[in-house]
Amino acid sequence: MGQLAKLALADGTVFTGRRFGAEGEVFGEVVFNTSMTGYQEILTDPSYNGQIVTMTYPLIGNYGVNQSDVESKGLSLRGFICKELCREPSNYRSEKSLDEYLRENGVIGIEGIDTRALVKKLRVKGAMTGVLSTTDLDDASLVAKAQNSPELVGQDLVREVMPAGNSEWAQPLHEIARAAETPLPVRDGAGAGKHVVAIDYGMKWNIPRHLTEMGCRVTIVPGTATAEEILALNPDGVFLSNGPGDPRPLDYAITTIRDLLGKKPIFGICLGQQLLGLALGGEIFKLKFGHRGANQPVLNKETGRVEITSQNHGFAVSGDSLPEGAEVTHINLNDNTVEGVRHAGYKAFGVQYHPESSAGPHDSHYLFGEFLKLMN
Repeated sequence: MGQLAKLALADGTVFTGRRFGAEGEVFGEVVFNTSMTGYQEILTDPSYNGQIVTMTYPLIGNYGVNQSDVESKGLSLRGFICKELCREPSNYRSEKSLDEYLRENGVIGIEGIDTRALVKKLRVKGAMTGVLSTTDLDDASLVAKAQNSPELVGQDLVREVMPAGNSEWAQPLHEIARAAETPLPVRDGAGAGKHVVAIDYGMKWNIPRHLTEMGCRVTIVPGTATAEEILALNPDGVFLSNGPGDPRPLDYAITTIRDLLGKKPIFGICLGQQLLGLALGGEIFKLKFGHRGANQPVLNKETGRVEITSQNHGFAVSGDSLPEGAEVTHINLNDNTVEGVRHAGYKAFGVQYHPESSAGPHDSHYLFGEFLKLMN
C-alpha cells in the first residue's frame, strides 16, 4: 500500500486513500466528472482552476498521457480523485503514466476511496470546499481547514489562467482528431480571410484549432482586453472562451463584451456564454453540483434535435432574466437549465457546452459553422 492521503469536506466527512502524483496539501471546491475517457483533456482544462476533480468512472489512467492531447500550457486544477489508478498504461500514443504526469506538474492525486459515496454526497448536499492532503492526516485538523477555506463563489479565477499578452494561433487539429471528426461541418478553408479575435479567459486549445481548421486567422488576447483594443485588431468576429469560476466578479470582461455588442459577430462557449448573458442584462445563478461530463443531453429548440454534449460548468444563465431581443436556443434535458442563448439583433450567440471537445462527443461541431455564417 502506498503513502496515505486524506480528503476532508467542509461538512465533516473524511475519506482516506492512497496518494499518487505530487505530495502536499491543497484546498478547493470538490466536484465530479462523469466522463469515461478524456481525463487528460479534463486535467489540462483551465476551467477547473480552484477545483478538486473526482472521476466517477472507476478506472482512470489506462491509456496514459501524451503531449499531443494537452489543452493548455499547464494543469490548473487543485487535486485529482479516482477510485483506482492504472499504473501500467497501454496505448501506442502513451508517453508516460498519469502518476508521473501529476507528479511532474505538482498536482496531488488520491485513489482508493469510495468515489460513489463521495459523489452521492455532492449530489445531495452540493459541491463543497474540501482539503486534500498527504502531509496532515489528522481528521479534525483537516475538517477545520476545509471549513475555514474560501469558497469558489465571488473569486476572480480567470486572472490566474489567462495569457499575459496577445499571440497568433496557427496550429490546426491533430491529424487523428481530424480523421475521427470527419466530416467536419466547416473545413477546407471555408473561413479563409476571416480574422477571429479570441478572448482567452482560460481557453482550451482545441477551440483555436477548430477555428484555424476552418481557415480563419486567429489572434488570442487576454481576458482583460478592452473593446477598443479588440476593435483595433479589425476582427471579422470575436470569440469568448471558456474559463474557471464565477463570472459575476469579472466586471472588466462584462464591460468589454457590452461595448462589442452590435459591432462584431460574437460566439461564446461556457464561461463565454455566461459573460455574454451578463452583458446582455441577464442574471447568473450557481448550480447545486454543476454539469461535468461527456454525456449531457441538450435540446436544440430550433431544430428539435438532441445533442449529446461535453460540459464543465457550475454556473448557468437564468433564462427568465434575459431581456427582450435575447432568446434561449438550447436547454439541458436533465434539469431544463439554459444551454444556449442568442441575440439576433447583435449577431451574438453562445452555448454552455463544449462543441470543440477532442475526447467527444462531436454532435455540436456545426456551431463553428454558425459562427462563420455570422461573419460572412
